[in-house]
Amino acid sequence: MIKFSLIIPVYNTEEYLKICLDSIVKQTFTSFEAVVINDGSTDNSLSIITEYAGNHNFIKIIDKKNTGLSDSRNLGVEASIRRIYIVC
Repeated sequence: MIKFSLIIPVYNTEEYLKICLDSIVKQTFTSFEAVVINDGSTDNSLSIITEYAGNHNFIKIIDKKNTGLSDSRNLGVEASIRRIYIVC
């Protein structure tokens, strides 16, 4: 049972993304999901997210065109409530 969702908006963050995702996958608590919203990144962020999601089933991906941080956060919250994801 999922107790909480981490909402992680991403836009061209490949330089820091692995650090962020590594800290999440090292957690010992397992009753959570990580909803990572790729907001139209033009760097390698999406491929990094896809790699991590392939190895960890609690990481969910939403890939969308760039509409900004607030929109990405709101979409992540809605997805976590409805359990609807757009998986790459």
